[in-house]
Amino acid sequence: MKIMVVGGGGREHAIIKKLKENKNAEKIYALPGNGGIAADAECVSIKAADIPAIVDFAKTNGIDYAVVAPDDPLVLGCVDELEKEGIPCFGPKANAAIIEGSKVFSKNLMKKYGIPTAEYAVFSDAEEAVKYVETAPVPTVIKADGLALGKGVIIAQTREEAKEAIKEIMQDKKFGKSGDNIVIEEFLTGPEVSVLSFTDGETVVPMISSMDHKRALDGDKGLNTGGMGTIAPNPYYTEEVAEECMQKIFLPTIKAMKQEGREFRGCLYFGLMITPDGPKVIEYNCRFGDPETQVVLPLLESDLLEIMQAVTNGTLKETQVNFSKKSACCVILASKGYPVSYQSGFELTLPECDENSEIFVAGAKKDGDKLLSAGGRVLGVTATADTLEEAVKRAYALSDKVGFENGFCRRDIGARALAIGGNK
Repeated sequence: MKIMVVGGGGREHAIIKKLKENKNAEKIYALPGNGGIAADAECVSIKAADIPAIVDFAKTNGIDYAVVAPDDPLVLGCVDELEKEGIPCFGPKANAAIIEGSKVFSKNLMKKYGIPTAEYAVFSDAEEAVKYVETAPVPTVIKADGLALGKGVIIAQTREEAKEAIKEIMQDKKFGKSGDNIVIEEFLTGPEVSVLSFTDGETVVPMISSMDHKRALDGDKGLNTGGMGTIAPNPYYTEEVAEECMQKIFLPTIKAMKQEGREFRGCLYFGLMITPDGPKVIEYNCRFGDPETQVVLPLLESDLLEIMQAVTNGTLKETQVNFSKKSACCVILASKGYPVSYQSGFELTLPECDENSEIFVAGAKKDGDKLLSAGGRVLGVTATADTLEEAVKRAYALSDKVGFENGFCRRDIGARALAIGGNK
């Protein structure tokens, strides 16, 4: 069976490593992949958003199954175009991927179907938005409507900061057309939880919960990043919270999308906040999260390819999806200066991994026999263990063996979870 995975980061590396476990996966292509993924798949230099080239490659090379991982190609209709050519895919069609592609759409969907989320207002005019924040409570949250590489969200502590955020997004076009419309949201408080889920449009199967660490520096200081590390499971996500989320958020979202004629098949990511009033949705993503995937998939005991095919075929209800009772920790090694400016081209030397650890390559290129850094987030070092404390220790021990002259990492991934007793 020939499989094609669209994307080229640490998330895609984690997906490819898991797909390789299926004996029918005779050949895996990564488009575009990266220098580290090349150890596990054949990399093809086609950009993830180049839909015509992706479709042409799939037809020419007799691809039997495609996994479209990043948000851009999903929102642009990559799955629609591949399925038109008879190539089965894992991932939502464009009309369902809008749940991430437009925050205005997702907020209006939640309001219409009574799914708990922050109070909000939508604006297409900057002056109207400025008028609104002059009396809105602060802090407040300003969000660009469209995709913005995970960076189109600004938490404004004061009204002046809110006005500056509106100017940056709507007038200065910091995120391009993504900022033509904005959502201004109530600021919620409470611990955040990420829950990825498999769904075939009818059945929804949540994966093990995780906790992302977004800030660049220890103690949750510094700028927001794409994620500096993750742990799973998330200790704030108790059985009681999970059941409430299933009844009030997960199932209602899947039903709402179907009701709107936008059946969602693929991985639906729920970004949640456990507020004093109960769990609420902060955001939806139409795909696997990064770096959440790097701790969730190593704990998956069932066959990923079989699950993905069940999602595509609408047979998820009859499919085994089992996760280990262990814990996992992923430490991101990034280039110094990330997320602002950084240099690439530094040699990477990767230590051997055992059965309880893996290194996922997010940003690297090959130069002969050498592997060189090529991006902000470069590596995800993941370890699993019976306890979170041990998983954290193992992840850092392995990280410290990596040769990366220009690299840095947070040293407190998992600390908050351990502090509240998340080691059971």
